Amino acid sequence: MAKAGIYFDNAASTRVDPRVVAAMLPYFEEFYGNASSLHIFGEQAREALENSRQKLAALLGAKAEELVFTSGGTESNNFALKGIAYANRGQGRHLIVSQIEHDCILESCRWLAKEGFEITYLPVDGEGLIDLQSLANSIRKDTILVSIMHANNEIGTIEPIEEIGKICRDHQVYFHTDACQSFGKIPIDLKDIDLMTINSHKIYGPKGVGALFIREGVKIAPWQHGGGHEGGRRSSTENLPGIVGFVKAAELCLEEIEKERKRLAALRDRVIAQALANMETAYLNGPREKRLPNNVNLGFHGREADAVGLLLKLNDFGIAVSTGSACSSNRKSSHVLKAIGLNPIESLGALRITLGRFNTEEEVDYFLEVLPQALGSTRSVWSRGEKNG
Repeated sequence: MAKAGIYFDNAASTRVDPRVVAAMLPYFEEFYGNASSLHIFGEQAREALENSRQKLAALLGAKAEELVFTSGGTESNNFALKGIAYANRGQGRHLIVSQIEHDCILESCRWLAKEGFEITYLPVDGEGLIDLQSLANSIRKDTILVSIMHANNEIGTIEPIEEIGKICRDHQVYFHTDACQSFGKIPIDLKDIDLMTINSHKIYGPKGVGALFIREGVKIAPWQHGGGHEGGRRSSTENLPGIVGFVKAAELCLEEIEKERKRLAALRDRVIAQALANMETAYLNGPREKRLPNNVNLGFHGREADAVGLLLKLNDFGIAVSTGSACSSNRKSSHVLKAIGLNPIESLGALRITLGRFNTEEEVDYFLEVLPQALGSTRSVWSRGEKNG
């Protein structure tokens, strides 16, 4: 009988930790005021909001006033790119991003291009890493922002953001990084980062809340207008229960970061090693070393075109995985897989297995046991010429 309820899609979203739920409950039932209100209920809410901001800032090594709470990663990324672009367009209209950024970055760039900005899309190598010299060579006198994600959401590649930050600092260009996948999983040093996106639901917190770190002195225009919340930088009544939960989730992740990183990396490496050893058609997308501790991305020669079929068969076995970014699940191919050099068939799909806090060795064993059976039920469309006839 198939084992049910194994969740290996933690890059898409995570189960909320019960300790986070417990921290949030009072802010639904007792401290439910609007943080902008002047009465006692508002004062209580405002105190909780600012305490949360102070806690998160301390965890990041930032100042409280450098944090703006948002509705999540997509809003924070839009705010960073569009806010910097419009506030600094007098100095230049050129931005640099990588070809493997999240869709919310790439779509923001496409929109900015229509508004008269120029975008350079840096290529990556076969493991998804940008070339630092290529970045330095791409910076121009009119470059105002470089945005490179810390870790890729599909193939788990960890970019060298410390070196990127130093290059940007040397050229006096703002550097933004999308750290939604890396925050809480691997250490982050803000030293040479001007803006950083983080969110809650990737770290066992609630959905619909995130933050943008904006270094003091960075010139950025508000992108959401209204009542002037968040120091006039992001109007909208703050999601206080979500923010409290987000900060509690961040505290728990950073308290346990080294222990959990090692545990997840061991499970990850077990999946990679056994899949590659026991399945002739299996191959790994992304690096072996410079990789998120919880990310596995496997392709299977000749089966890429039926990646969704493989996902559905694993679902029948009670295992939840994905074929790529949850935010672009309706697309026919992956821009990330294309960027690392996969051919048009190979880029149609891969199996993304992303592990998390609540996953066990027994679940990994069960997955490895049923994966060959699930793969055997998929359609074969050979992706490499040498396999044809």
